[in-house]
Amino acid sequence: MSAAAIANGGGVAADSAVGLALVGGVAAVALAPVALGAVGFTATGIAAGSTAASMMSATAVANGGWVAAGSTVAVLQSAVAAVVLAPVVLGAVGFTSTGITAGSAAAKMMSLTTVANGGWVAAGSTVAVLQSAGVLGLRKAAIAATACAGGEVTTAVEAAVTALKGK
Repeated sequence: MSAAAIANGGGVAADSAVGLALVGGVAAVALAPVALGAVGFTATGIAAGSTAASMMSATAVANGGWVAAGSTVAVLQSAVAAVVLAPVVLGAVGFTSTGITAGSAAAKMMSLTTVANGGWVAAGSTVAVLQSAGVLGLRKAAIAATACAGGEVTTAVEAAVTALKGK
């Protein structure tokens, strides 16, 4: 537990640096899909005639006709796809809202984890986090697991807006 959490009886004060980072991360995760969709990064691809399409075009021209993996455009489009596809993928491997599906990859992971931990699944383990995400529809688990990623998305959006303003 961090010093900030201990000083606040197990919680983190909203005015502390950790609290502000967490609030910023949660806000970024919650608002990123909306903001990205508004500029044209959608689950089905980049919308024609959108700001995202202009960004993609400029990136492709600058890179000799292609969009590099890891570029701002690629990262932003991947972020949207990840948010949309994560629940589908979790369900497909067996992490569902009703529990782990018998005979699935998730069941195998749980079995291996249980054996490795002497008969139980540790809180915070990969299996526990993925099952929480499956049960909760990614709400709490995604916020906890991707708060830091929200900051990265915010930075990428800021860089993209700055780049567009410069043109």
